[in-house]
Amino acid sequence: MVSGIRARTAAAAALAMAAVLAGGGLWLHALLRANLLDNTTGRAELAARKVAAQLDSRTLPTGGRLPAPESGVDLVLVRDAAGRTVASTGDPKHTPDLGGAPLPGPGDDSRSSVLPPARPGGERRAVVVVEAPGAHTVYAMTVLGDVDDATRAVAIGLLAGAPPLTGFAAALAWWVTGRALRPVSAIRSELAAVTASELDRRVPDPGGADEIARLARTVNDTLDRLERSDARQRQFTADASHELRNPLAAVRSRLEVALAMDRPDRESVAAALADTERLQAIAADLLLLARLDGGPASAPRSEPVDLALLAAEDAARRSASRVGSRVALRLDAQAPVPASGDPAWLERALANLVDNAVRYARAEVTVRAAAHDGWAVLEVTDDGPGIPEADRDRVFERFVRLDADRGRASGGTGLGLAIAREIARAHGGDVHALSAPAGGARLVLRIP
Repeated sequence: MVSGIRARTAAAAALAMAAVLAGGGLWLHALLRANLLDNTTGRAELAARKVAAQLDSRTLPTGGRLPAPESGVDLVLVRDAAGRTVASTGDPKHTPDLGGAPLPGPGDDSRSSVLPPARPGGERRAVVVVEAPGAHTVYAMTVLGDVDDATRAVAIGLLAGAPPLTGFAAALAWWVTGRALRPVSAIRSELAAVTASELDRRVPDPGGADEIARLARTVNDTLDRLERSDARQRQFTADASHELRNPLAAVRSRLEVALAMDRPDRESVAAALADTERLQAIAADLLLLARLDGGPASAPRSEPVDLALLAAEDAARRSASRVGSRVALRLDAQAPVPASGDPAWLERALANLVDNAVRYARAEVTVRAAAHDGWAVLEVTDDGPGIPEADRDRVFERFVRLDADRGRASGGTGLGLAIAREIARAHGGDVHALSAPAGGARLVLRIP
């Protein structure tokens, strides 16, 4: 986002600079050209009027040879009413063709114009025509080579300077925008690091009273409210789960006593007992999730633990209690798999993964424990229908069942995989669902 804003700002600065240089350059070029042309025609008109004054006083030199004009005027000549050259600063017999110069109109005694080059590759000429006594006309001509050279040099300078100036404006805008938006990058990075278990993090406040500082404070205020709301929600879940435990235990005890009696409504009592046991399991899972959601304050204790031994103990308990006897449970643990964590929590995560596999397996569940690339890995594979690829991350969400009817019939709460993932993440690892090589589902827990 920041890079996009910097790029757009730099592009806008470059376009603005290009527009300013184009408009300013055209204006400067036109102004310089008009000023130089005015100065040139002014000097030519002054030279022509001096000769006209000599005609008025009848002081023209004999032979028709006028003195060389001053101030850069190239030629002054006098023509009579018939258009013959009677006097000139050059050779009267070889005067340039000035027939294209317009004469003064009615009420005017002078007129200036710019004539095109007399020959290909020549230079333009500024000509001033002044009416003089005795039906004479005085022409003063200046070649515009210097004017054209000066304006051409300015145009080349503007064209040559435009790209570097435009690039400098873009680079300056990129640098300034980057410095201005640097706090935004820090805010974005810190905000991206905020997770459900780290709601106590806050974005850096750059200080000041500008828009970015106010944005940082608003984000922190929002995070404060979110943390308080999350804390209230977790506390409510923990309190509700805790408060439900005793009443549910009492109800279960009474139902078990009633079921032990010879009653005609044994089936109803048995169903009520099964639902009560399910409620107890949900309350216990919610209480454990509330503890797992408690953040750093409820981090698991860390002690040496062997995942291979945990897997073997879980398999032995299931074999002794005949839990999951519908399917065969196979253990593959060739060597100890040392790790560091909370044995009780890791045992619960493994049990949840195996329970899920047993619930959906057709004939066999395999539990593997191994060390791989610095990770302790527990892998639970079943030969059931498997998990669709689109749902392999969703199955770890709370209360998610891909088959609600089957989940209810088998007694699942929809929280087992969510608890396993939270336990793994609390230990710095994670749990992923993959496809088994021979079909079915493969759940892989990895911790350092």
